[in-house]
Amino acid sequence: MSNLELIVSISLIHLGAVMSPGPDFIVVVKNALTYSRKIGVYTAVGIGFGIIVHILYTFLGIGILIKESPSLYNVLKYIGAVYIVYIGVMSFVAKTAKQQIITAEQQKEISNFKAFRIGFITNALNVKASMFFLGLFTTMISPETNKNVLYFLAVLLVFQTIFWFILVSHFFSRAKIQEKYFQYENVINKIFGLLLILLALKILFF
Repeated sequence: MSNLELIVSISLIHLGAVMSPGPDFIVVVKNALTYSRKIGVYTAVGIGFGIIVHILYTFLGIGILIKESPSLYNVLKYIGAVYIVYIGVMSFVAKTAKQQIITAEQQKEISNFKAFRIGFITNALNVKASMFFLGLFTTMISPETNKNVLYFLAVLLVFQTIFWFILVSHFFSRAKIQEKYFQYENVINKIFGLLLILLALKILFF
């Protein structure tokens, strides 16, 4: 796999996972609805910084595995691919964000730092995010992967996450967009779930 193919594959898998309803999505929408668009944006930035935690320990751990135990690395690689398939399947059956989000009456505005902290903690302490990044990187990264590519991917995924959740914050500040998103949410989840499954199966069998 070329460097470009690696970057595109990882960014697509990550985007599919980020767009699926989960704790990050829900906390951004709740903060945007409950407080304001600005608070939603700061929450989004906190989530983006939260994934730095997962990226750092995953890169370090994979580096050690590749060096010390290639066989264990290969086992984890296939487990990771299976886990990505699982995430894709769950996109078909999981509750929608509309079912999970409980809107509240407008409350007193919280500080920008508190919004950032909420986003950061939500992502950094998310066990599913830990498993996802472990699965993603053990599946896609090989001992030959250029370190500069890894650095680029780390920055790309952070900004990709922040950009998506800022869009979510802006979108869900508008009633018409909320309505349209929730109308097609099941279809969107199934499309990205299918993409995740196909990409993981390609890793496993091709």
